[in-house]
Amino acid sequence: MVCSRTPLKASSRSHSNIKTLRKQYLNMQSKWIAGMRVALCTKCIKTAKTKELLPSTAK
Repeated sequence: MVCSRTPLKASSRSHSNIKTLRKQYLNMQSKWIAGMRVALCTKCIKTAKTKELLPSTAK
C-alpha cells in the first residue's frame, strides 16, 4: 500500500436511533507501477494522473 490513509470511523443509526460504530473503508484499487502491483486509493490515483506520475490509459 502506497498511501498512508486509514479507514474512517463512522456510525450507523438504527430506526430507534441506536448508534453502532463502524468503519468506512477506502476505495482501494490495484495498479501496476514499474512492474509491481501496488494498492492505491482512488484519490491517490486521481492525484497521480493530474500530476502525470501515472500513465493515463485511454480506451
